[in-house]
Amino acid sequence: MPLEGLFPLDSEKVYFSMDELTLDTDEGPKTLRLGAWLNFDPVRIHKMIVRDKILQVDTIEVLNPLVSKLRRADPDYFKKFMGLRLVIDYPGYSSGILAKIPFENDPVGFYKWWRKGKHEDKVYLSLGNQVRLFQKVAMMDPKMILKKDLEILK
Repeated sequence: MPLEGLFPLDSEKVYFSMDELTLDTDEGPKTLRLGAWLNFDPVRIHKMIVRDKILQVDTIEVLNPLVSKLRRADPDYFKKFMGLRLVIDYPGYSSGILAKIPFENDPVGFYKWWRKGKHEDKVYLSLGNQVRLFQKVAMMDPKMILKKDLEILK
């Protein structure tokens, strides 16, 4: 039975920024428009959409603004979520480029830039992507790869 003034999550509904939603917080239940939740707790809202898949939202009105808020609210979470879809400044390109492009097309160059150029903080690579990168580099230019990265492949 819904309580007066509370708007519990409806996993069947597609939410827009003006829709009200009640979520539990440290101070108890809190009701805000979804657009306000994006400012109040962007990481939590993003996890509800992407990881837990319990919140459906309009992409243009909610998800796109949320992703830009994540970049400022929690840069580390944003980098992990974006992974190789992150736009980076990479040598040889006049403007930003998706990290996935040099990762796939120039693994040795990407490895030099990422690991040896000390840019690990710029792009988050999951363990699976690290292994893929290290395998390619070990095959294409074995002298290039660091011992610690060869250890991961063993």
